[in-house]
Amino acid sequence: MKTLILKLNATGDVVRTTPLLHRLPGDITWVTARSNLALLEGAAENLRCLAWEHRSLALEADYDLLINLEDEAEVAAFAKGVRHHHLFGAYLGVQDRIQYTDSARQWFDLSLISRHGKDKADELKYLNRRSYQDLIFEGMGYRFEGETYHLPEPLTTELCGDVAIAPKAGVVWPMKNWAHYDQLRLQLEAKGLTVNVLPQRSSLLEHLGDVRNHRCLVSGDSLPMHLALGTGTPCVTLFSCTSPWEIFDYGLQTKIVSPLLGQFFYKRGDDKRATTAIRLDSVLDAVMGRIRERTSCAEEET
Repeated sequence: MKTLILKLNATGDVVRTTPLLHRLPGDITWVTARSNLALLEGAAENLRCLAWEHRSLALEADYDLLINLEDEAEVAAFAKGVRHHHLFGAYLGVQDRIQYTDSARQWFDLSLISRHGKDKADELKYLNRRSYQDLIFEGMGYRFEGETYHLPEPLTTELCGDVAIAPKAGVVWPMKNWAHYDQLRLQLEAKGLTVNVLPQRSSLLEHLGDVRNHRCLVSGDSLPMHLALGTGTPCVTLFSCTSPWEIFDYGLQTKIVSPLLGQFFYKRGDDKRATTAIRLDSVLDAVMGRIRERTSCAEEET
């Protein structure tokens, strides 16, 4: 069995695709963005990773299964040149229009290339209550049973403490940037907790190590959240404009959903109402609950 996976972006989406590595048999080649290689290389013994710039190396083999989870024309065009027996996901159809296999419709019907159009796709996405893994696994004929993320060992870092805060979610989703992170940090420190704002790192494995070194992570729906879920780190996650239901929590996550989620769902603009709708005391209570739970578990182990 030989499988080729095309999943380049975003890094958090790449991470949440790694549970497939628990189920796919045989040799797997994964083409991804160069920046993601550190999180995939060494994640599984049967996995070969290629940067997008070196994608031509993947054309040397025939594949039993080609999985294309990207919705971009350039990736679909590359997939067209791959020798394969079965396809799951996006491809170039008539007049080079991006389409997707019927087996992948449960996921791609909710996407930018949805056959229903973006407005209907967003509506379906808002109504969906199944996790990303559940949708992808079922489409490929598997049953998702809580398979964990498949990540390499983090690098050792000196940044450690009780609570890590990841306040920035990037330029694409400005409404994920909750307005009260500074106040949250001050209130947690007033309770005697060590709080660190996660710094920029030159290596994703350092970033992974930083997350693991804390008892709880607070963030929006972003890469640090996935790194927490992948390292067994409890987390409190704020959802202001994206789906909380697509994220499988692995028993580690407290989800705080904005009361205005429906109004700003999958909107990419910037609106102060979206960044202030979640109350500070709700987040504070959730973080303290996770800290108490972690402390209780540690005491039981000793």
